Amino acid sequence: MGSFSYFRLLFLLALFLLSSSCQTEAEELDSLGIRNITTSVGGTYRRSCNWFRGKWVYDASYPLYDPSSCPFIDPQFNCQKYGRPDTLYQKFRWQPFSCPLPRFNALNFLEKYRGKKIMFVGDSLSLNQFNSLACMIHAWVPNSRTTFNKMNALTSVTFEEYGLELNLYRTAYLVDLDHENVGRVLKLDSIKNGDAWRGMDVLVFNTWHWWTHTESSQPWEYMEADKKLYKDMNRFIAYYKGLTTWARWVNLNVDPAMTKVFFLGISPVHYQGREWNEPERSCMKEREPYFGVKYPGGTPMAWVVVNKVLGRIKKPVYFLDVTTLSQYRKDAHPEAYSELMDVDCSHWCLPGLPDTWNLLLHAALFS
Repeated sequence: MGSFSYFRLLFLLALFLLSSSCQTEAEELDSLGIRNITTSVGGTYRRSCNWFRGKWVYDASYPLYDPSSCPFIDPQFNCQKYGRPDTLYQKFRWQPFSCPLPRFNALNFLEKYRGKKIMFVGDSLSLNQFNSLACMIHAWVPNSRTTFNKMNALTSVTFEEYGLELNLYRTAYLVDLDHENVGRVLKLDSIKNGDAWRGMDVLVFNTWHWWTHTESSQPWEYMEADKKLYKDMNRFIAYYKGLTTWARWVNLNVDPAMTKVFFLGISPVHYQGREWNEPERSCMKEREPYFGVKYPGGTPMAWVVVNKVLGRIKKPVYFLDVTTLSQYRKDAHPEAYSELMDVDCSHWCLPGLPDTWNLLLHAALFS
């Protein structure tokens, strides 16, 4: 216990120092156009184009697909079906400052990834992104034969004529959640489910939202780290430990010549309007993005943890740094227009923001 307390003290001190400086450092990197473009062996690839710094602009040609024509939208994201009265949130396109974001062409995508397998690994936000990409492709080939399968944690959509298989593996934490004699245990040092992630051509990982759940909303009774059980611990420390275990899995199991690995950045929530200087509001009835240059809510601490882990990983991992551009989209949540939740300011309507995440994924895959 003593060694863990010492580690905890050092880690909290490091997080404090990082949090006090991360905003300034991020702004300096932004000014150079090289902020977190790609994390890989040896640090960050320097690209002249930073797709993650820009602004939202109205585009009459949007959305990229008709939600009523896409069979792959989960009910919790199908805001139009469940009564959302406005469609303006569908009409905003992300425009980077330094260069244009390549337009999506599903025919080129299908040809390039003919016979390939793409897997999204993570929580319901991975489902959000998985549904989005399936709809973006389907809109270009609506008459193409598709196969939909779902079994336990694994869901797949296959575009049969092209042999392209989109997969979703649902895991809230990436690390293991096991049932043991003492109860449900979140094992911060273990990833056994990783066997299901092997053999993919593209892996897109995501985790954060469930790490913030506490008391009755958390799906475990204990955390385990270093062969010791803990009733709880600082969630940023737990997140750091879990991501470090994931990074170790990537280092041991991924062949960069065969598999491209991506990590989706922290997806923000908009339950508290003080984050955009409107303390009495939430995402409910928000009808346009935040248009300021600097988001008042600042950089989430979880973003700092992700950057710390990605900075130490040995294998190439592309960081889809969607946090800031997503923070601006207080208007794009399901709100009350969902089959699943009465008030949802954490997931995203489709069509909507996750389409931009996939445009960034597409740009990275084709660059």
